Amino acid sequence: MSDSDDIYEKEEFRDHLSTVDEDGNRVWIHPKKPKGRYYNKRKIVSYVLLLLLFAAPLVKINGHQALLFNVIERKFVIFGKVFWPQDLYLFAITIIVLVVFIIFFTIIFGRLFCGWICPQTIFMEMVFRRIEYWIEGDWTKQKKLKQQPWTKEKIFKKTAKHLIFWVISFIIANTFLAYIISTDELWKIQTEPLSQHLGGFISILIFTTVFYLVFSKLREQVCTTICPYGRLQGVLLDQNSMVVGYDYGRGESRGKFRKNENRAEANKGDCIDCHHCVHVCPTGIDIRNGTQLECVNCTACIDACDDIMDTVGLERGLIRFVSENNIKEKKNFQWTPRIKAYTALLIALIGVLVVLLMTRKDFETEIFKERGSTFLTTEDNLIQNTYELKLTNKTRTDYRIKLEIIGAKGEIRTIKDEIILKGEKEIKERFLILVPYEEFEQGKKVVTLRILGNGEEISREKVKLIGPFI
Repeated sequence: MSDSDDIYEKEEFRDHLSTVDEDGNRVWIHPKKPKGRYYNKRKIVSYVLLLLLFAAPLVKINGHQALLFNVIERKFVIFGKVFWPQDLYLFAITIIVLVVFIIFFTIIFGRLFCGWICPQTIFMEMVFRRIEYWIEGDWTKQKKLKQQPWTKEKIFKKTAKHLIFWVISFIIANTFLAYIISTDELWKIQTEPLSQHLGGFISILIFTTVFYLVFSKLREQVCTTICPYGRLQGVLLDQNSMVVGYDYGRGESRGKFRKNENRAEANKGDCIDCHHCVHVCPTGIDIRNGTQLECVNCTACIDACDDIMDTVGLERGLIRFVSENNIKEKKNFQWTPRIKAYTALLIALIGVLVVLLMTRKDFETEIFKERGSTFLTTEDNLIQNTYELKLTNKTRTDYRIKLEIIGAKGEIRTIKDEIILKGEKEIKERFLILVPYEEFEQGKKVVTLRILGNGEEISREKVKLIGPFI
């Protein structure tokens, strides 16, 4: 066999997904229930994040829901601060910062986000999978139950499992909608007559069905075939990226464990070829083949391998967080120029975002010349220009609005006797600016418009007037 054929055989696993057979049929994954130090840490992280996820819509800050992403009304609330479409630039910068952070994080730690923080993984492994273990048993019992005929036991277990899955999906769907339409609106859908909120009820059913199918049917397929992040990491990882990796230098050649055997003399590495790392993998891969896009860095294989190493009396860490260079050249993690550049860029972007958030205005003011209008000369020899004021209030306070001119003689007349700007609302009002004839030079005049809210200045705007050419 040639070297090229040997390399092909070693890399053949990359030509197909571990969850799909040669005929394109689904290979159902039944991972062994993990245990160990990393799994215990993952449970703590997961349950804290789940608590935050379900609690955030119920928490009020400054009278607002802590987190709200109301796309329908174009209203976003983040930790009590209200953001409107006028603040779109802040969201654009935030997205840029997030993308750079993902790139930076992936370059250093690989796909660690997927295994420890991603909602898909947390719900699948820490909620739905644990319910499955509780009802159907560990992986061997699940396989046996799947193969056996439809007895009363199987019908009961499958029905109970999917019923619980549906209930949890329903809770997730309601929580998801609470982030979009607010908890108060969701409560109305839940408590008021169905006929008044038919659309909302249908939305809940749709989202419930989607979540149920994701966690009962799609499962790891979301991570391996749907989510683009797995493929994105392929272009972000390099030889210095920290990933869950198998130390092939120490582990090869693989061989079954025999008590009192000198493995070095038998030309055997520390890997005893027990396949426990494969059995616990939620995406069904063999980590010993190297870094693969299906690996979500959940660390289940690390716990499984460490447990086996303890059992046979070998050193832990055959599978661990490690870079390719660390395995190949026995180097420690290094801050490469690439990582330093991304770090500097990320710090700069975060700095810009913080400054913009701190200097964000509570009011947005726009003044437009009325379309199609020019100027009028009044009986008092005043030049009249008509404008439209668009004012957005980002606070919860109501304001009585008044307009004043600065830097010129003249007056302002509003169409309404009183202009009220309610909290978190937007108004559009027409008003007239009247300036004496002699104030104009070559048909132009620039004045400063002072906008007062409850007697206090909230904005100043420059306004260009047109008049007779003198």
